[in-house]
Amino acid sequence: MALVVQTLSEQIFTLVRDRIISGSLPVEVAIRQDALAAELGVSKIPLREALVRLEQEGLLTSQANRGFFVRPMTASEAEEVYALRLKIEPEAVARAAALATPADHKAARDALDALDRAAAEDNKSEVGKLNRAFHLSLVRPLGRQVTLQIIERLNIIAERYVSKHLEPAGRDDRAHQEHSTLLDLWMRGKGEEASELMYAHIAETLYDLRKEFENDKRA
Repeated sequence: MALVVQTLSEQIFTLVRDRIISGSLPVEVAIRQDALAAELGVSKIPLREALVRLEQEGLLTSQANRGFFVRPMTASEAEEVYALRLKIEPEAVARAAALATPADHKAARDALDALDRAAAEDNKSEVGKLNRAFHLSLVRPLGRQVTLQIIERLNIIAERYVSKHLEPAGRDDRAHQEHSTLLDLWMRGKGEEASELMYAHIAETLYDLRKEFENDKRA
């Protein structure tokens, strides 16, 4: 079993990223670095390092003499992120299905079980992260590090949009059914069918998000 050791900056990066994704950090208010550092029990130096990384990841923006702000979710960003996912992720899933080992199958099954438990418990702070973990488990057997990093980056940005997409009632059930069918196809090595379903899964999410942003605009 590999031991994963994170630096203090990496731990802070993960903690703050989770807060951004869960919506616990407001969008139009500058992050109070002194208060956040005190709350986390760290100095401002590693916190600032983490905030700079989060800006590079596309989750924060900075303004001179004002500090860091959470980037607002926008229809245009959703279009860009999901269009890129549609170009890369389905094909990667198909190729990974042909290479996946029994250990990869177990990892994907475990990832989906964890996601389903969080959804059943209505644990919104964990659903986005575990949804990302499941999607990544379906491409990891491909063994192409650059491809995996790109897909992971896109899924990180998409996490907040996943939470927004799941707000209307009933979408949890649909997502669960699609994920279950997708995993079954993938584990049976039916790469093309898994790819087609992944494409539809991502495309339907984008379609729903378009409608939600339109409703927000009208409101």
